Amino acid sequence: MVKKKDEIPDWVSDEIKNAKFKKPEELKRSGYILEIYGSDNKIDTQLYDSVEDGRHIVTMDLTKKIKPSNLEKGVVYEFTFDQHKAPLSKKVTEYLQKEKELEMAAIYQFELKSLELLDVGSGNNTESDEE
Repeated sequence: MVKKKDEIPDWVSDEIKNAKFKKPEELKRSGYILEIYGSDNKIDTQLYDSVEDGRHIVTMDLTKKIKPSNLEKGVVYEFTFDQHKAPLSKKVTEYLQKEKELEMAAIYQFELKSLELLDVGSGNNTESDEE
């Protein structure tokens, strides 16, 4: 079997697949939803302030209490989420940098815990969706 030039060695993919996540850190960031993946229970978000690794666009897993059908794309929310981080070994980090030109020292996962709609368009900052 011929290996592809772009293939990642097993020892690298094994470490990435089996990464051990540390205790999550709770973060609050404002931004808006770019895409909603209802069947996967995930959303892509554009955050105004970056997360630890410098990204502004983050995919978040939704908790069971947050329904994708209740979310709106393009409106400003304050997101409260857990950032899970799994550091990679120096050997893997160096391999990714030298062989794949990737600056990656850790794997991150994000879980949305809650969100609050921010009404930035008007001077009125209250929600009036009483039923």
